Amino acid sequence: MAVFTTAGSLRDDAYRPILRPRRGELAALSHLTASDAARVMPILEVEPGPSIMPLIRQLPPRTGAIAIDFGALPEDRADPITMAEALADLGVAMLPVLRPYESSRRLGDHGRAARMHLSRAVLRLQPHADAGNPAEATEVTERLLRRSGLAVEEIDLLIDLAETACVSHADTVEEQCRRVLRWAHGMPWRSVSVASGAMPANLDDLPTDLPVTVGRLDARVWARLGEPGIGYADYGVTSPVRRLGVQRHRQLPTLRYTAEHNWWIYRWSRRGGRSDDRCQDLCRTLVHSPHWPAEGARFSWGDAEIARRARTARGGGSSASWMSWSTSHHIAHVLSTL
Repeated sequence: MAVFTTAGSLRDDAYRPILRPRRGELAALSHLTASDAARVMPILEVEPGPSIMPLIRQLPPRTGAIAIDFGALPEDRADPITMAEALADLGVAMLPVLRPYESSRRLGDHGRAARMHLSRAVLRLQPHADAGNPAEATEVTERLLRRSGLAVEEIDLLIDLAETACVSHADTVEEQCRRVLRWAHGMPWRSVSVASGAMPANLDDLPTDLPVTVGRLDARVWARLGEPGIGYADYGVTSPVRRLGVQRHRQLPTLRYTAEHNWWIYRWSRRGGRSDDRCQDLCRTLVHSPHWPAEGARFSWGDAEIARRARTARGGGSSASWMSWSTSHHIAHVLSTL
């Protein structure tokens, strides 16, 4: 087993999107430019079900390193060591994600997996659920470090504020985050990032055939913190509320297009029953909109795919394609504004 000495983003200020390990999100990561890939450290939330390794082999992330969060898996389903070995065989470095509620056995495995790769890990702390005050946060941190055998200098702290549902809630979350940051400044973390998410869990009730805005309150919280040296993280173009087990249904062509202060949600039923025709009409509408970037198709791989679909109804894609284009544009937009 080779030990990684360098891989992926080693930057303290890397953008850390929290993503579901699905075809759409992984396709976006596999098409990052080299310069963008060097600034991104994705965090993949492993879900119950089949292994994600076949999909990662098919769509290896250009970032070269990924953080893996096993927190949603029961004790007997998570195997950080096996995952670390499989990713090493692909040349992809792994950072295990430490969660406060995980068992001592799993934390020990996280520590061993970290030492197989970069000797780094992510501590994902949700203040509303994991620690109500600085003393509790310190106690939680000491337990995680002790059980994993890692030092605080090897840890990227992710303060996960979860859902930012409305403007008043965003103000409350912002004040809570300031208190957590005051505590975090007392320890020599490798880096500190703040994450939250504002995308609704369900878009089915939004109007169709016209772009609808959803406020990026998560970006607003981070911007208003104004804390130097604090990294940015979010949930990409998805909601922090994971609707696991929801029965899948045939989706309308949908794009979640990121702008500075909001997302433009396009859900398209126009032009009859053929999905390809609806997708072409959607993409044509988007590329002629005021929020289409000045760089056009050159802005990101996802924008190039949208521009191509605007020219032809062939290959209108699937829900995975629409998610990949949306995620690709989102990552490029975040990197351009950080």
